[in-house]
Amino acid sequence: MKYITRLTDQVIDKRRKAFNAIHIVGPKGCGKTRTCSERCKTVIEFQDEERRDGYLQIADTAPTLFFRNEKPILFDEWQDAPRIWGAVRKDCDDHPEDTGSYYLTGSSSRKTETPHTGTGRITSIQMYPMTAWETGDSEGSVSLTKILDQPEYEPAAMNPRKLEDLFHIICRGGWPRCLTIQDEEGKLEIARDYFRQIYLKDISAVDRIDRDSEIARILLQSYARNTATLAKKTAIYADVKATQSVSDPTLASYVSALERLYVIHDIDAWMPQIRSKTAIRAAKKHIFTDPSIAAAALGISPDYFYKDLDVFGHLFENLVLRDLLAYAEAHNAHVMHYRDDTGLEADAVYQTEDGRYALIEIKTGANAIPSAEKNLLRFKELIREHNEKANANPEHPGVVYREPSALIIICSNAPMAYTSSNGVTVVPYLCMRD
Repeated sequence: MKYITRLTDQVIDKRRKAFNAIHIVGPKGCGKTRTCSERCKTVIEFQDEERRDGYLQIADTAPTLFFRNEKPILFDEWQDAPRIWGAVRKDCDDHPEDTGSYYLTGSSSRKTETPHTGTGRITSIQMYPMTAWETGDSEGSVSLTKILDQPEYEPAAMNPRKLEDLFHIICRGGWPRCLTIQDEEGKLEIARDYFRQIYLKDISAVDRIDRDSEIARILLQSYARNTATLAKKTAIYADVKATQSVSDPTLASYVSALERLYVIHDIDAWMPQIRSKTAIRAAKKHIFTDPSIAAAALGISPDYFYKDLDVFGHLFENLVLRDLLAYAEAHNAHVMHYRDDTGLEADAVYQTEDGRYALIEIKTGANAIPSAEKNLLRFKELIREHNEKANANPEHPGVVYREPSALIIICSNAPMAYTSSNGVTVVPYLCMRD
């Protein structure tokens, strides 16, 4: 299969100019090995059964022998030979000018202790499943980066797909393996099997602690029911404890294992105190690294969404947040959310490294666009009012917050991309790219 350029390639291109070694982390099956293999002249695969024993013997006794091969060198599944990390770090110290010489990838289902962190020598990059732009589902005519960077940019594009197409995209997920499968139903089996492997094997393999697969399965189901919400962990735990005898500390260890597997991810709250007496809901928003895992945990197929658009709405928000996180990794940005006790909210806050940010609402139906626009404009006005009050006393000014650089509504079935007369940009999801 022809290699599809990934957003991670942008990050690697920047980091390899400064670092000798690059460590790619992320969920299983997201394309880490393939991306690194495209850049390397030598590939050492520690799970190659024909060469495994020989490789492991060299790694254990004289790992520097590998460095005689043509560079860049990829060490795939390096956790099977943990001395490789230290050897690479030492070679980076000895040859600081040789940037981009080593790539390390490995299964996220195993935790390996190393005597040295590699700080300053080995840089880590998180890779996500493929965005809709990378899989070719999005025609990519609307750039989030351009919306933020170019105030005069006014996207105009027609939505090329129907809402029903998103039903399948969510359940299929962004797994590169799916692109090699012709049968549409067959593509759905990738996420379903991934889900089974998580609770049957990976959750115990990650730190070699035997965990109950049934507890793990129910916990994943509860997370799936609460995806893209601010549900408290106690509420999620209560779902599990309704049928299983298990303590909160034990469940916390399961959650930690799922995080190390890059299965679940929490979105932090954005914390500007724009109204002194307003309580900001600082809880984290729970999502899956890919919404297809949530769909598999719930046991639903694309046809299910025809009769339950509420569940679709939560998984669609997860889908959009997955892509925003991938964009953020590529552009050194951050993704957060905002909600306070008055109902003011932004489903996502996308903040660039120089402090500019976009307030983003994620909506299932085009009929929700007017209310979403009203909410975003209200949010911007509150920030403006806060700043005016903060500057009212020039001798003792208060905290001033930067106004948003963009107000964006990402909608599943908006007929086209446009900028409203109020300056709010509406983007059909399947027109979006980084």
